[in-house]
Amino acid sequence: MVRMSAEERRESVIRAAMNEFAKGGYHGTSTEAIAKRVGVSQPYLFRLFPSKKALFLAVAERCLQDTRRVFEESSEGLHGEEALRAMAEAYTRLITERPERLQMQLQTYVTVAAAEAAGDHEFGEMVRKGWLEIWDAVHLPLGGDVGETTSFMASGMLINALAGMGFPPEHRIWDGLRLSAGSERNPDGS
Repeated sequence: MVRMSAEERRESVIRAAMNEFAKGGYHGTSTEAIAKRVGVSQPYLFRLFPSKKALFLAVAERCLQDTRRVFEESSEGLHGEEALRAMAEAYTRLITERPERLQMQLQTYVTVAAAEAAGDHEFGEMVRKGWLEIWDAVHLPLGGDVGETTSFMASGMLINALAGMGFPPEHRIWDGLRLSAGSERNPDGS
């Protein structure tokens, strides 16, 4: 049996927690379920992460970082329309191939809203920081155009909501989004 280092085990816990939190959210997921999924005891889990909140923050941060990385890697060396198309396609692949990433994003936004309403701003601060990093990763390849960036991000958030609600890809609701995501723009750019 190969022993994992604490850092390798920590990564394993983050991956397992991503799946569990994506399904059950912050309040609906037990640390016991996460520990069981990884094959560690709860006390060991809490040696890696001092609290459930710390674990959720680590998972949410990883989810945001991975999304940012998808945009950065897909748009590397590209600008404008080419970057927009590449980022839209890469993000579509991410949420199609790794649906737990989309579910985790949605669970993160729900958790932030509840925490902010209760006066706990730690979740919100981390998520806003990560979201701004995603904004910047999209904004630069789109030529620093605030309108383009806003449209791209707004379309992405709508895509998140529609996918989260389970609209199948062939549903008519997606037709307008394909246009706004840059897959078939009119010659005048609209």
